[in-house]
Amino acid sequence: MLIVTGGAGFIGSNLVHALNARGRDDILVVDDLTDGHKYANLAGARIADYLDRTAFRELIEAGKDFGPVEAVFHQGACTDTTEWNGRYMLDTNFAFSKALFVWCRRKDATLVYASSAAVYGGGTAFGEDAAGLRPLNVYGWSKLLFDEWLERQGEHEVRVVGLRYFNVYGPREAHKGRMASVVHHFDRQLAETGTVRLFGASHGVGDGEHRRDFVFVDDVVAVNLWAFESERANGVYNVGTGKSRSFNDLARAVIAARGAGRIEYIPMPADLADAYQAFTEADISRLRKDGYEAPFLSVEDGVRRTLGVP
Repeated sequence: MLIVTGGAGFIGSNLVHALNARGRDDILVVDDLTDGHKYANLAGARIADYLDRTAFRELIEAGKDFGPVEAVFHQGACTDTTEWNGRYMLDTNFAFSKALFVWCRRKDATLVYASSAAVYGGGTAFGEDAAGLRPLNVYGWSKLLFDEWLERQGEHEVRVVGLRYFNVYGPREAHKGRMASVVHHFDRQLAETGTVRLFGASHGVGDGEHRRDFVFVDDVVAVNLWAFESERANGVYNVGTGKSRSFNDLARAVIAARGAGRIEYIPMPADLADAYQAFTEADISRLRKDGYEAPFLSVEDGVRRTLGVP
């Protein structure tokens, strides 16, 4: 059996569909469907069972045996970077993750979990061994805490692979609302107004020239599958293309895919500026060294696939 937490969410649901494509349907999906709209992400997927997140946590903390479990793909988390309820964030992203690791160690199950590029904060060094990391929000800090906690556990019997996702975009993310990728928001703005709005000059760069490492969700899923299948995969890896692109590049790709539109620049809100990552670019040398060889999709190709445009 495989377990996917956050299995009705963006990355989790794409992972479930990819596992189905490989012939796996012995999948226990764990999620919180308080927002029932997320069910649509799993429409057509084949799963063995579903458990509510709270019930699942209670069961693993009690030592529940679900039978042989090969791996847990831990995608479930609070991913709202504007959430400042630290008590909730740390319980959801840190305490729950610790409990899941302890359970996996007892059950001899591989753990592949979602970390985040948010751990790098406003820094300019994006290697997994970068020192002195200072996340810009409590979400990034909660992810860094778990990465560092695992490192302090030393050697253990099961493989644990942490994946620091950079800016992921693709299908099955509409339910995320304001936390959906900018591809989703740009396309919506274009449909409603014919205009894509970008932040103007700030953080030492010109209009729309803030840069991120935008990575297509299918590539993120492929790295998850590699992490599960490769015996060499162990520890923390960045998951990005290795090449930053500007928001201008992304907006132009959306406009090109739709065939028309314009860009408008707006001031960055003052309350966002101090917690804004103006630049990210994954150092994927460790991922390559340990055997992940597949290419990453370009922004232009990924946008077309996201929007269903040939």
